[in-house]
Amino acid sequence: MFILPNNVTIIEVGPRDGLQNDKNYVDTQHKLAFIQALQGAGITEMELTSFVSPKWVPQMADAKEIIANTSQVGRQFVLTPNAKGVELALEAGVQSVAVFVGVSNSFNKKNINRSTDESMAALEPVIANLKAAGVFVRACISTAFYCPYEGRIDPIATLALCQRFTAFGVDELSVADTIGMANPQESYSLFHTLKQELPNILLTAHFHDTRKMAMANIFAALQAGIDRFDTSAGGLGGCPFAPGATGNVATEDVVHMLDTLGIQTGIDVKKVCEAVQVIAPHVSRPIDTGMYRLFENGI
Repeated sequence: MFILPNNVTIIEVGPRDGLQNDKNYVDTQHKLAFIQALQGAGITEMELTSFVSPKWVPQMADAKEIIANTSQVGRQFVLTPNAKGVELALEAGVQSVAVFVGVSNSFNKKNINRSTDESMAALEPVIANLKAAGVFVRACISTAFYCPYEGRIDPIATLALCQRFTAFGVDELSVADTIGMANPQESYSLFHTLKQELPNILLTAHFHDTRKMAMANIFAALQAGIDRFDTSAGGLGGCPFAPGATGNVATEDVVHMLDTLGIQTGIDVKKVCEAVQVIAPHVSRPIDTGMYRLFENGI
């Protein structure tokens, strides 16, 4: 008999990961309204934006404005791809930073034009400086299960990268099924191993729903003891460097599942759907998650 956690923390990634690759440019005012509505739904951890070159990700060009005009509710992250991004984030007063590296060298080179080892070497002093300044550091582990260029990733390689980040002193590991190819057995196995090997760090699971396996993978991760999950309101998202990857698993669907299991999140599903309603007119694809369809139909 498996034991599920009593409480789960949801980290909302819609404002950053959800919108970064949308074909429509979403105005700052609409992003801020979306963020405010999500906070009103009870979400206390959120990826707000990214300090990245507007040349590569134009959607995030307003990062400084987003930070300046967002109420401080709980822990709010910004993604920083390099030392320059970290510098800009700190200048904006950010207190929680996310960095990222792919387990796959091919993915990493497509994404930031560096191998995994080169990225880690560059990040080590950056993370040391962030921790010295008292900043919360989240490390996002991309392609932890599969890579669009290399195929299946050896779990030993994922564990090794997680161990390196832990040695650097990060506070959290967000371990991602970037292209949505993992199955529940793989989810349970990897997260069980990570919980065993890295018992003193926050572990978060991040699933994409490319093959409609994200909910099953989340349930498997719950069984492995994971109690933190990245989700995106409306199932928004996708990675510009991961061909074929669709959106993240939907916040409203995950919270609903957790509610039915008696697991507390502190999040109001109806209010999450209302937040989705705020952003839906401004994104390029229709929102078609289960709970949002029910919400729109008044069920």
